[in-house]
Amino acid sequence: MARRLRPVELDFIGCAPVRLVFTTGMVASPEAVYRALAEDVPGWPDWFDAVTAATPTQGGAGRDVRLRVGVVFHETILATDPGERYAYRVDATNAPGMRALAEEWRITPTAGGSRVRWTFATDGPPPYRALMRLLRPGLARSFRVSVRQLDRRLAASTAR
Repeated sequence: MARRLRPVELDFIGCAPVRLVFTTGMVASPEAVYRALAEDVPGWPDWFDAVTAATPTQGGAGRDVRLRVGVVFHETILATDPGERYAYRVDATNAPGMRALAEEWRITPTAGGSRVRWTFATDGPPPYRALMRLLRPGLARSFRVSVRQLDRRLAASTAR
């Protein structure tokens, strides 16, 4: 079922053969965004449409994530910089073609809240790389919709 991927580190995020980077603004503070990303892992399905389940593993050093399309990721957390960055790599997956995958969420403060940048860094054979580039518009839409939903969710929890 799950295949082991190449274990990459944080530097892979900057030099991966395929890097898809998406950025948007949020009203929520960097601290609130970070908590939602890194500390409320089981809450991801409530705001990230592609995710159906997310479970912390290894005492918080890893995650198991299930996507709507049936893909499963077993991940290791690479960076937890409160209010600034949350990054992880996929160690094993049932997704075909993938050889390596790491994702990074960067959060920077703005006058109106936060700016969030999600980097999807991956590698695989040439057909996989081409497919990932073709999927860019769909990933961009998923990111925008999900971050908007997270922003609304955080605003509602603050209003309570």
